[in-house]
Amino acid sequence: MSNQSMSFLDHLEVLRWHIIRSLAAVVIAGCAAFFFKSFIFDVIIFGPKQISFPTYKLLCKVATFFGIDSQFCGDELPFSVQSRTMAGQFSAHLWTSITVGFVVAFPYIIFEIWRFVAPGLHKNERRHARGFIIASSLLFFIGVLFGYYVICPLSINFLGTYQVSEQVLNEFDLSSYIGLVRSSSLASGFIFELPILIYFLTKIGLVTPDFLKKYRKYALVIVLIVAAVITPPDVTSQIIVAIPVMILYQFSILLSRMTYKQNNR
Repeated sequence: MSNQSMSFLDHLEVLRWHIIRSLAAVVIAGCAAFFFKSFIFDVIIFGPKQISFPTYKLLCKVATFFGIDSQFCGDELPFSVQSRTMAGQFSAHLWTSITVGFVVAFPYIIFEIWRFVAPGLHKNERRHARGFIIASSLLFFIGVLFGYYVICPLSINFLGTYQVSEQVLNEFDLSSYIGLVRSSSLASGFIFELPILIYFLTKIGLVTPDFLKKYRKYALVIVLIVAAVITPPDVTSQIIVAIPVMILYQFSILLSRMTYKQNNR
């Protein structure tokens, strides 16, 4: 059946199978991740908890170079992680495996999205399928790495060392700690998809390069708000996060200009 002759219910049926295949890919990748518990938790999840984490070592070297006393040069972070519920550790293992499965299966999910959208596009637009999948996956993985190596350690270091009184010990629940690592990494990954979003919004005529340039100052405010939400409440961390996002926004304007010219042709 051709795409033009398909009814609304037919489209929903096709979409359902794309979603099922995407979920199956996440489950399969998650099952594989489930058996690498030691590596995922000891190396990846609890990596930013160790003062030997690469980000802390780099920031310590920078602070030492400028002769500044820094908490990044300490012996260990003064907090512990605990599980306070019977099924806490198993639940954390299960949901972390699913999260890892989603990250690993992300290129295939993008591929399924493209397969659903592609029949409604022209032939010359479908030729860019491979480039779209590669670009989307690459931006997502770069964003996840940025969140993991920049946002996550800054947040953990700030919140893990913050005390209202020496009488209060920082003993965080396992789900709270993993939630911070997960949200920092995934949120950053989705934010780095901004150029792809702008490309499609320009393609369908919802935004133009002039619109993006006109409202750049408002975009800056939104970026700073987002940076304040996903980072600890200190100016340095917010600036570190805001800079790459503004670079992405500027790149999105250039991409929108190129797409806008192609549409006019």
